[in-house]
Amino acid sequence: MTGAKVLLMMGCPEIPIQTSIALYLSHKLTNLGFDVTVAGTTAATRLLKVSDYDGHYAKKLVDLDKTLEDIIEKRNDFDICFAFMHNDSGMTYAATVSAISQARIYSIVFGRHTEELAQTIEFDCEKIVTQDVHNPVRLKNKLDKVMEAMAR
Repeated sequence: MTGAKVLLMMGCPEIPIQTSIALYLSHKLTNLGFDVTVAGTTAATRLLKVSDYDGHYAKKLVDLDKTLEDIIEKRNDFDICFAFMHNDSGMTYAATVSAISQARIYSIVFGRHTEELAQTIEFDCEKIVTQDVHNPVRLKNKLDKVMEAMAR
């Protein structure tokens, strides 16, 4: 699946591990040969821009609402989507992409209410769930296994 178009979709950056995992995932997938776009809310993209000022890890950083509009209007689409979610709005963004895109969706559910949130997912996706808020290592390890499988 190398060369596939991947969307990393970030909502509210309230939970600290989202930014580090987004940068990590973008960099790893790019190095595996995927075409990675990171889309986020204004706050999420500002955090990434400050954290990765020269764009070494998140090479394509775009506005989430504009990206959704482009998918709806058939100007763009993706093969794979990693949807970060720690609250209902993250769930809504992922459900929207599920309805408008042909992308295979990986729901990255993290934060304080992961089990409850993961149980409410009603669209087809692979769930990657961890209750972590500050320490990204467990989520990183789970994503490494997903990327290993994708690279085959």
